Amino acid sequence: MASKAASAAAASRKRKVLLMGKSGSGKSSMRSIIFSNYVARDVRRLGATIDVEHSHAKFMGNLTLNLWDCGGQDAFTESYLNSQRESVFSDASVLIYVFDIESRELERDLDTYSAVIAALSEYSPNAYVFCLVHKMDLVQHEQRERIYEERCRLIAARSENLKLETFASSIWDQTLYKAWAGIVHKMVPNLAAIEKFLNAFAKQLQAEEIVLFERSTFLMVTSVFADQQETNPNPDRYERISNIMKSYKHTVARNTRTTPASAGFLLFKVQTPTFNCFLARFTPNTYIYLVVPAGEAAFNCAVLNTMMARDVFAKRTGVEG
Repeated sequence: MASKAASAAAASRKRKVLLMGKSGSGKSSMRSIIFSNYVARDVRRLGATIDVEHSHAKFMGNLTLNLWDCGGQDAFTESYLNSQRESVFSDASVLIYVFDIESRELERDLDTYSAVIAALSEYSPNAYVFCLVHKMDLVQHEQRERIYEERCRLIAARSENLKLETFASSIWDQTLYKAWAGIVHKMVPNLAAIEKFLNAFAKQLQAEEIVLFERSTFLMVTSVFADQQETNPNPDRYERISNIMKSYKHTVARNTRTTPASAGFLLFKVQTPTFNCFLARFTPNTYIYLVVPAGEAAFNCAVLNTMMARDVFAKRTGVEG
């Protein structure tokens, strides 16, 4: 019985993620930046994906993303929808579909997406669907919102009744992190327990805000405010932090001759006359960011309590400690 329970728990922490879209839309580039520590200028070295490329990505230590990066050439897509239909679309938790904003075959792209949605509805009707309208940096800034909204309406009309979220994205700015953070947020085990702990911790420390980041990808897991009425005054602030810290890790790796995955730091702090904030290693798989009241005593107390809270956090939330 114990082994069956353990197997069930392990299975619950695995998520099959389909990454699909037209060839050249940028699927493998974004995957390599998020999970393989590439930087945007280096993705030109990547070749086209042949058929399905399988990889496993660990997230927060206890969540395994089983990524199926599906080549977007017409012959492969036809195979996914016919001879490989059940194999590809069964037991999927998430479909990430990438639309190239520069594509000149929009109607054909939408027809292919409709066929993929039909297959997903047949074999994984409870899957989440995330559509990324990609390469938005190539659109003139003043036209981006209008073009993005138009494309989203067309996508929504082809998405049947599946749970759909859309994102504008580019590998050259923080929008890529916003999109993938939103995707992974839906798959984190024990998210309610994590947020409950962070809310109580924020009140205990009188912290204005606490944000939890996954260590290897630096994607935001979740955030809480001590005052529940508060909201983030800068909508893309967390994604900017992700982007900056990922770049910082690459810089550390170059200067210390380590790999970007192993490069890291224990504490990064900013102290001002009106507030303190710091980013610190929390568990082996997370970083925690806190904004606390001004003053040396408040800062030292928050840092000490954060270090002491690691094991309690791991025990109460199930996050590997």
